[in-house]
Amino acid sequence: MTKRMAIFASGRGSNAEALYDAIKAGKINAEIVVLVSDIPDAPVLEKAEKWNIPAIIADRKQFSSKEKFEDFILDQIKPYQPDLIALAGFMRLLSGRFISHYESRIINIHPALLPSFKGLHAQRQAVEAGVKVAGCTVHFVEADMDAGPIIAQTVVPVMEDDTEDTLAARILTVEHPTFVKAVALFCEDKLEINGRVVRGA
Repeated sequence: MTKRMAIFASGRGSNAEALYDAIKAGKINAEIVVLVSDIPDAPVLEKAEKWNIPAIIADRKQFSSKEKFEDFILDQIKPYQPDLIALAGFMRLLSGRFISHYESRIINIHPALLPSFKGLHAQRQAVEAGVKVAGCTVHFVEADMDAGPIIAQTVVPVMEDDTEDTLAARILTVEHPTFVKAVALFCEDKLEINGRVVRGA
C-alpha cells in the first residue's frame, strides 16, 4: 500500500527533492501529501508549489511557546493522515510529546556517523576531532537529539585538508541515496525496531 508522507524542511530542500524524485522514479512507494516548514521564505516552499504539494508554514516566532508551535503543526497535518514524517533538513527539535503522536514513524537524516557528533555543525565537529571517516546517518526520531535507532549509515573519507564546507559537500553526495534507501525500506514495511536495533535495513 502506498504510504502517505509528510516532509518537514527548513532550507533549500535538497533532501526533500531527492525523496520527491525517487517517488517519481518508482523507487519509493509513497506520495508526499504535505510539506511543513518553520521558515516562511524557505526555498523548499517554492519546490512544494512546483510539485503541487500543499505547504504549511509554522513560523516559530509567531507562537508564544514550543507547545503551541507543535500543537499547530499537529492540528495542520492531522487531516493529511501521514504514515511517515521525513525530517529533511528540519532545524527544530521535536518534543517527546509531539513524537508520541507518530512514534516509530518519524525519520531524520543527520550529517555524521551517529552516535558521534550530534547536533549542529556535525561536519565541523568531525574535522576538529581529527576523525578519518565521516558520513551520514538515517535514524528513527526519539525525544533525545539525534539519538533514535539507526536505520542506515554511509561512510565517506575525511581528507587532511578538509574544511567544514568541503566535508559537508562530500557527505551531501551520499546523504540523498542513503535517505532514499531508508525511506523506501520503511514504505515497504521492511524495518523492524528491536530494542535499539533496526532489522531489515
